[in-house]
Amino acid sequence: MAAGRAVLGTAVGLFVVISLTVGQVGAMGLMATGGYTSQPIGHYEFCKKTPRECAQRPRDNGPERMSEGLMRRLASVNRSVNNSIKPLNDIDIYGVDEVWTYPSKGAGDCEDFVLEKRRQLSAKGISLANLLITVVRKRDGEGHAVLTVRTDEGDYILDNLRNDVKLWSHTGYRYLKRQASNHTGRWVTLRDENNLLVGAVSQ
Repeated sequence: MAAGRAVLGTAVGLFVVISLTVGQVGAMGLMATGGYTSQPIGHYEFCKKTPRECAQRPRDNGPERMSEGLMRRLASVNRSVNNSIKPLNDIDIYGVDEVWTYPSKGAGDCEDFVLEKRRQLSAKGISLANLLITVVRKRDGEGHAVLTVRTDEGDYILDNLRNDVKLWSHTGYRYLKRQASNHTGRWVTLRDENNLLVGAVSQ
């Protein structure tokens, strides 16, 4: 009986943690962000080369309104960029470890895919406040970059490793940091409760 109460207590505790996590992150599936943090070194170098790219201060009027048309745009850009760029690491392309740039040789790594998707979606009328470069860690521990699109139905992820567009909480990634929504050259932390929720959803 005592063992049964212990199991029940653990289950209730887990339910409370997950319930609090969902409440903290938000009923609409938006990631919880923290304070400002350092830029990834690749983005820092990208900003030095293209300062105008990182000096924009888009007005943050809130997430994009989700619709069938918006989802079609996201899926179309994600798929077309994934199919048009050959995945290669920076050592193979440029002879150095880390270069963030728009793909110009028909090849690129994850950050290059993200920059191109962001550029194309911005040209289609989506605010830069809702197109946020995001750094994650894959299940194998390797660092990776994806594009987060903020919508009123949750934060969706465009990823060069898959053609379907998924909610961030359904990717299985560990979320570390992303661009600030009000300044293209600044970054914010992504809080630990995001990763508790990802773990709960992806199990």
